[in-house]
This record gives sequence, C-alpha cells and structure tokens, in this order.
Amino acid sequence: MARSSCLDTDFDGCMALVKRLTEDKGIYLANSMNSLRVEGQKTISIEMVQQFDWEVPDTIIIPGGNLGNVSALGAGFEMMHDLGLVTRLPRIVVAQAERANPLYQAYKEGWDTFHPMTAGKTAASAIQIGNPVSVDKAIRILKRFGGIVEQASEDELANAAALADRCGMFNCPHTGVALAALLKLKERGVVAPDERVIVISTANGLKFAEFKVGYHRGTLEGVTSRHANLPVELPADFDAVRRAIDERVEPV
Repeated sequence: MARSSCLDTDFDGCMALVKRLTEDKGIYLANSMNSLRVEGQKTISIEMVQQFDWEVPDTIIIPGGNLGNVSALGAGFEMMHDLGLVTRLPRIVVAQAERANPLYQAYKEGWDTFHPMTAGKTAASAIQIGNPVSVDKAIRILKRFGGIVEQASEDELANAAALADRCGMFNCPHTGVALAALLKLKERGVVAPDERVIVISTANGLKFAEFKVGYHRGTLEGVTSRHANLPVELPADFDAVRRAIDERVEPV
C-alpha cells in the first residue's frame, strides 16, 4: 500500500527536492514545469471564450503562486489569436498574497530584476511560494498582455472572500486574493465599471473550513472581519425562534 510523506519545509523547499528527484529518469515530473500540464491548463482560456460566444473578456485576474496558470492561460489566448478565433487579447492581472509577492516586487521595479524570496505564512497557502518555477514564462505573458500585478494583505483577501460569500459564492482564500485585487483596481480606476472581468477561482471554500470559521469568529491574525456573520444560538423553542426571525426580518 502506498504511504504519504510529510516534509518539514515549504512549497519552495519541496520543489527543490522534486527537481533533484526527477533527475532520475524513472521519476516523472507532473507539475507546471511540465509543458504537457501547461497544454492542458490552457484549455481554461479556450472554454472561457467559448462560453462567451467567442467574445474576449477585457480583464482576467489570476491568483499567482507558481505562475503556471498565468503562462497557460496566456498561451491559450495566443493560440486562439494566431488561429484567428479571436481578434484581440485580454489584459491579464496576477494577484499575489502580500506575504508571498516576488512577482509583484519585480513588477514594481519595471521587470528589471526578479528576486526569489522566503514566502511568509498566508491563508492563501497554495500560492505561498517565493520562488515560482514558471516566472520567466509568466513575465513574458504579462509583457505581451499589458499585464498588471497586484497584491492583497491578509485582511484584504479575507474580507474580499467573505464579501463574495454574501453574494452566494464560497471561495477559497486564493480566490479572495484575486477578488481583493479586483476591488483595489476598481477603486483606483484601473478597471472600469463597464469592463467584463473574469476572476479565476482556484478551489472551493469547503477545503478551507477553518479559514471560514476563523473569519466569522474574528480569530484570524491580522484580519478585521468586516462581514462577520456569526450563527445565532437558540433553544429548541418556537417562541424564541419566532422572536429571532422578527428581529432580523423587516415586515413586508
């Protein structure tokens, strides 16, 4: 029976070990360094445009960690443009957590240099990456697509995710980073109110139940829960339930 292992390191430490392990030709690398994986991921952009009757959105916002999705979606749009299926390219925005933002730092420096970093702990754990393997491909895509890189603090990402939840979504914290970036760009006028914007959601919030509960209980470090919605605990009594409803529902 196969057994799982746990390494005492972060994503970047695991990636360094994986690179060494896959020097052995008997072990196959399947992450975003593998061009076949990127070929599969680029179908996201094709399906996106197909669902909008082949109209290209104005802006796409992608949570950025290892940056495979950025290069993959860009490659998909480049292919459709080369084939004549679309006549223009969207603007691509990469959203990074403030505690793991090496691409944002490079963007702010005009792409002159890229410095890997030791990623700090963030609720957006899947993008807690300080040395992304697809950084060169991602920068090339961003340069061609009029790209922007924005960041989100823990407070911003948590509140953006909770605001989206109030609209019927149940997003992961990584999608919260992208939603926070959208809100910041809209506030600055970089994204216009009439633009069609697609935010790539990378996981379901059910995988991050502790994050959701912590937000509403106000226990997340560095987060002021502006959209907290704690449950109301009541006895199994009709009158108590009726009173609670009447206190919260305005009469028609």
